[in-house]
Amino acid sequence: MKNLKGQNICLRALEPEDLDFIYTIENTKDFWEISNTQTPYSRFLIKQYLENAYQDIYEAKQLRLVIEHQTKAIGLIDLFDFDPKNERVGLGILLSDVNSRGKGFAKEAVQLLIDYVFMHLQVHQIYVNIGENNTASLQLFANFGFEKIGIKKDWIKVNNAFQNEFMFQLLKK
Repeated sequence: MKNLKGQNICLRALEPEDLDFIYTIENTKDFWEISNTQTPYSRFLIKQYLENAYQDIYEAKQLRLVIEHQTKAIGLIDLFDFDPKNERVGLGILLSDVNSRGKGFAKEAVQLLIDYVFMHLQVHQIYVNIGENNTASLQLFANFGFEKIGIKKDWIKVNNAFQNEFMFQLLKK
């Protein structure tokens, strides 16, 4: 896959040089709620992950891309649970650089990936799972026409309290 370039950002494949960037993200407790992580990851495990990142989405059933702005990694965008038989894939995004939030970079990254998924992977639908308190993501995906199709009651436990998680879906037009 070639890099996906927008006006302000670029989505690119993982590189061995991303070890420290991924290590920081995977070991930041504030992000664990989003990724359902419970424990820190070692540099060794992340290095192994990066060594296997060459697998294509049909083999790995997932694809993780780095979001870059002016050659600086500012976040990640993922495709997961790729199901070519049923023509669907999940999508997740994280802008780890707090200073990059609210500038339209997430919107641009999601648009690039939606176009890629519908045109090149030939999927019929993209879905996202969003915690009920994640107002930024709820607004982001609503702007693209994702429709709420379900509520998972008490799905996420955050600070000893349960929260609902919403499932949204975008069908190919």
